[in-house]
Amino acid sequence: MLRLHFTAEDLLRVAFAPEPAPLMELGLAVAALRRRAPSPVLSRWQHRARQTFPADARPLLDLIPPTARGPMFLDPLSRGLEEGLDTVLSTPTERVRAELDGRVPEVLRPTPWIRRLADRDRESWEELERALRAAYDGLLADSWKHIQSAFDAERAWRTRLLAQHGIRIALAGLGPGGRWDGTTLVFDTPEDRHIALSGHGVTLLPSTVWTGHPLVAAYDDAPGILIYGAAAPLPLLAERAAHDSSPLDALLGRTRAAALELLTRQRTTSELARELDISKSSASEHTKALRDARLITTQRDGKAVRHACTPLGLDLLTTGVKG
Repeated sequence: MLRLHFTAEDLLRVAFAPEPAPLMELGLAVAALRRRAPSPVLSRWQHRARQTFPADARPLLDLIPPTARGPMFLDPLSRGLEEGLDTVLSTPTERVRAELDGRVPEVLRPTPWIRRLADRDRESWEELERALRAAYDGLLADSWKHIQSAFDAERAWRTRLLAQHGIRIALAGLGPGGRWDGTTLVFDTPEDRHIALSGHGVTLLPSTVWTGHPLVAAYDDAPGILIYGAAAPLPLLAERAAHDSSPLDALLGRTRAAALELLTRQRTTSELARELDISKSSASEHTKALRDARLITTQRDGKAVRHACTPLGLDLLTTGVKG
């Protein structure tokens, strides 16, 4: 389990990132690319991205593991690609060495190139910049406007959720099994980790390419960053872009929004798949995402699995996504 320990000051300083962070999203995209068993929603994207991954970007595979727990200096919370690159390239040498020596051996094999990065070798750092630019162009550049639109819709919904239902419900809904134990936010994760925030609060950052459990970057002198999977992953954004869309489509993706609308009346997974003209496995994936967001409930009735909107899901349908 992931246990995120809040102080009273941290709870008062929960804020949303103002916009998606290109290098943060890029690092998560590379990590998703490397995962053996991603969410079914990402599997086709993963296959295509592996085939077209630029050769100049391959050095990043030495730095970013499938867990996304690589060196933190690679993915600053920045406004725009150029600002992020400037931040990476100006990282103090002491921090670079500490993170490459201390973090990378836990998850990756320290290659000669990584050692040269730690020694601040100029050519190695130029290679890193080329790799970041190439990876961004290959994985995210063409979709960035859609990612921005989904981020805006997600932020509007979560902000409204926070205002209407309070911080406990808003934060617990960011990942599977989210719940509170006093002032500790708990998520179901494969690893047992305790992370204490520093009193500077936490910044919420949704990702369209990460479908794993929430990730936390904690700092001693700055707000922590809580990364979670957005309601609409990147493949659903491409689907939405091909059709006329509503604000709800921007948040959930066209098919997932349609599924939520159908579940105003209780339906089984098979019924949902038939009405949406999708496979049963795809319908199951969509209902899991809606359930994790607390928009629907699921109950087993013999061999059948029945789904229905929660009050929160109905509230979202009746009001739409408003800023």
